[in-house]
Amino acid sequence: MTAVGVTVAEHDRGGSTTFGGVTFDHVALAVHHLTDPWPLFADALGGRYLDRGISAGFGCTQLRFAQGFVLEGLHPERTDEDDFLVRFLERSGPGPHHLTFKVGDLDAALAGLAAAGIEPVGVNRTDPAWEEAFVHPRDAHGIVVQLARTGTEPPPPAEPEGFPDLPFDHPVASLGRVVHAVADLPGAVALFRDVLGGRVVASGAAVDGNHWVELGWQGPGRLRLLEGAHAAIAEWLDGRAGRVRHLYFNFDEPAHVPGAVREAPGRWVVEDDDVLGVRLVIASNAR
Repeated sequence: MTAVGVTVAEHDRGGSTTFGGVTFDHVALAVHHLTDPWPLFADALGGRYLDRGISAGFGCTQLRFAQGFVLEGLHPERTDEDDFLVRFLERSGPGPHHLTFKVGDLDAALAGLAAAGIEPVGVNRTDPAWEEAFVHPRDAHGIVVQLARTGTEPPPPAEPEGFPDLPFDHPVASLGRVVHAVADLPGAVALFRDVLGGRVVASGAAVDGNHWVELGWQGPGRLRLLEGAHAAIAEWLDGRAGRVRHLYFNFDEPAHVPGAVREAPGRWVVEDDDVLGVRLVIASNAR
């Protein structure tokens, strides 16, 4: 039994939302320039170009990793129309910006949030191919959550000129999970499991006494909620409701990742100061 009352027998709980299939689609990082994520995430870790676009206030580029999960870089564009990302970068610097969940029915998703006492922000239905709403960090335990209902999606565009030309046999990492440290683990589980339909796939406790619960949805995306009640994690949260602690990759060549330091057998770490404001943990089973 963990601190949040999740037992092995309860791992299949969740996924019971009424707003259709939910997919944890991607994690987004705020960056200053379009190309900032490429040297590490595309070149060193082998993420493959998936898509890009420009809207009021931001441009985005998406990279897909080996098992299908996606990392998105957000950079300022058309800032005369909206300067939200410029303000974010001035306040916080590069780093995790939001988590995106795709839903089958946005109306039902909004009703589910309302039933939980959560008022979404930025509801936008102007584009039938991409309807969206956001959960403010104060309600989402320290991170923006985007809910999106998509229409029929066109094939992804060709890679833009200048994108790293990776050989076909280049080793490609898997982005296994996003690890999000929270001050209120039961509350975070209630949001991501009971409201957003995540299914508990594992739970446990770290050596420092902090419990964790890992959730999955349709598709490859996984979110591990890490309790920030003890030791270094509590100090690192520093009174915040939550912060993305790290992105967890599996990769057989961690020594080739710039800034990677071997922390333990089969485990390497790249600190956030070395990689766009987000810490990386890289596991390797290579012999």
